[in-house]
Amino acid sequence: MFAIVGFIIVSGAIIGGYLMEHGVLAVLFQPAELVIIVGAALGTVLIANPLPVIVKLLKSILGVLKGSPHNKALYLETLKMFNALFVSARKNGATKLEADVEDPHKSDVFTKFPGFLKDHHAVDFLCDTLRMSISGQMDPFALDSMMELDMEVHHKETQMPIGALNAVADSLPGLGIVAAVLGVVITMQSLGGPPEEIGHKVGAALVGTFLGILLCYGFLGPLASNMGKIADSEGAYYNTLRVGVIAYIRGNPPILCAEFARRAVPHEVRPTFKEMEKACKGGAAA
Repeated sequence: MFAIVGFIIVSGAIIGGYLMEHGVLAVLFQPAELVIIVGAALGTVLIANPLPVIVKLLKSILGVLKGSPHNKALYLETLKMFNALFVSARKNGATKLEADVEDPHKSDVFTKFPGFLKDHHAVDFLCDTLRMSISGQMDPFALDSMMELDMEVHHKETQMPIGALNAVADSLPGLGIVAAVLGVVITMQSLGGPPEEIGHKVGAALVGTFLGILLCYGFLGPLASNMGKIADSEGAYYNTLRVGVIAYIRGNPPILCAEFARRAVPHEVRPTFKEMEKACKGGAAA
């Protein structure tokens, strides 16, 4: 949402300032320059990245427009899920916990927390670790190392579309210069013609440079930065899951496991202890 507002502000400020100087908007509309710059930029994406990265790039851009899902409500739901899952495991034993993690979408515990179930990566991250814990063949330190390895791999994957978009953004000023040079070539072919025609062609060539720089620093560069912050917030969420699971595997009580996880939540979205306690007890905050 804020990204859309930012796009509007950038566009409004540039167009408004241009009009204040009595500029003519029609001059900025140069379809040929757009075809050269945007088409070449799309081509560089296809040349530099395999199909899976391109798909992730499109999903990440849509994710920026929707906003980060890792908000306070999701963290509060996750902490409540930890408490409910571990209380159930203590009451009903490892058999019930094994059934929950084998098919979380049919589990009477997990189905109470749809926000958590929407993230299939997080579900696999949690359930796969608990499966290894139930087998009893790995100590907490080994499981912690395994979870950190999983997080590292996932973080690298989330950085790939960000790097792809940054590469495109960095190429746009150069592509704008390419469009401008082509415009100058066309202008040179028109020398000796009417001054108005030559002026129009020079203006069109300069618009190419303008568009390349604007798209780089006004839109795609900030968009890639936003994608990076969303990836960081996702990493923080997985770290919260890791801390909660390891606390349980080490034998802590369910509410203490939830508290361990709460302490790993970033401050800007961290629920208070009272909010977590009310949620875990089914109070009004839930």
